[in-house]
Amino acid sequence: MPRVANIIRNTLETQITLTLTIDEQSPISVDTGIGYVDHMLTLFAKHGRFGLQVKVTGDLTVDSHHTTEDIGIALGEAFTQALGDKTGIDRYGAQFVPMDETLSRAVVDLSGRAYLVFVAELTTPVLGTFETEVVEDFWQGFADQAHANVHIEVLYGRNTHHKIESIFKAMGRAMRQAVTINPEIKGVNSTKGVI
Repeated sequence: MPRVANIIRNTLETQITLTLTIDEQSPISVDTGIGYVDHMLTLFAKHGRFGLQVKVTGDLTVDSHHTTEDIGIALGEAFTQALGDKTGIDRYGAQFVPMDETLSRAVVDLSGRAYLVFVAELTTPVLGTFETEVVEDFWQGFADQAHANVHIEVLYGRNTHHKIESIFKAMGRAMRQAVTINPEIKGVNSTKGVI
């Protein structure tokens, strides 16, 4: 059965349509109205080997917060929908990704329990029109709706763009690892019998 999700999320602040295809690497098409977010989501999909289509209209005259956070929520919902009962998935993913002088680590457990640990000093407050403090809000929304433990840490680095880019790449790769079907796993990867 194809692991695909179609999410429509409409609020007074944002209108989002998102399609996630876990087992196909294309198409990737992202239009959020924020160039930097488009770039990061494209990297996430490419390095995670996911098909991802995102179209967003948001209240960007206010700032980038609502749009960015709501995309994280929609992406988390998409993984929850596409994975169903999580039968056979590895469940855990852990990746280190360098970006020039920066090194980030992302660790994921698709446990059914939401928790985010985010350790990253993002010293440049704005990249283009994007407020960098909302990167954490994106991943909080994602963790909440994916019902996942997500641990993100920038171990070192100087350039804020590189730090955020390494985070998105590491998370794409960690999610790929976590959602991979392992034929040695019978049922779900938990002694509880559900995740």
